[in-house]
Amino acid sequence: MTDGEDGCGTTRLGAPKVGVHFDHPDRTYAPQDSLTAAYEVEGVAVADIRAIERSVVWYTEGKGEEDLGVHHFDRLEGAAALRAALPAGSVSLRLPPSPLSYEGVVVKIRWCVRIRLFFTAGRDYVSEHVFDLGDVPPSRGTVERLA
Repeated sequence: MTDGEDGCGTTRLGAPKVGVHFDHPDRTYAPQDSLTAAYEVEGVAVADIRAIERSVVWYTEGKGEEDLGVHHFDRLEGAAALRAALPAGSVSLRLPPSPLSYEGVVVKIRWCVRIRLFFTAGRDYVSEHVFDLGDVPPSRGTVERLA
């Protein structure tokens, strides 16, 4: 996360606003479903952006090392490509069979559409929009400490 991002796709005052609309309103997809996510960038002039990255990634949170997997990635640079991708665009792809989203006690697996803007002034901005792959119920277990 950078400049103005809180990890849930929301921004602090003064940062760009990136909205993402999923083609499944509940943001839940079956393995190997098609996903289309339309995005819109507000609060920044296209001329102030030197590149945009659009990706679909999964990551883990919790105990131990955090993992990250990139399922889809593209980076657009140059005036013509940026005019076509901003202020609005979309990402369309087929999702993989795994890993499935999981809300565990010790580890969580999250999927998200990530929009990253690189400004001509040298800074960048990341906006993440979480969705679920699969329909695995959350864990209800408890973790016991070993003495």
